[in-house]
Amino acid sequence: MSTLPARRGFFRNAMNALVEARQREASRYVNGALLCLDDETLNANGYDREELKKAANSLYV
Repeated sequence: MSTLPARRGFFRNAMNALVEARQREASRYVNGALLCLDDETLNANGYDREELKKAANSLYV
């Protein structure tokens, strides 16, 4: 029996976890930058401050 498929699964899972963590980090960074903008600019670009705050809080769970 070969252990090669198990190794690929392990490394694939590790890479997927790394990519997911980086995506969450990027989302936190972008939400933080957007929350620094005033409400008029946010609304003009289709964002809502309350939705950004909710999204920011859900990222930490």
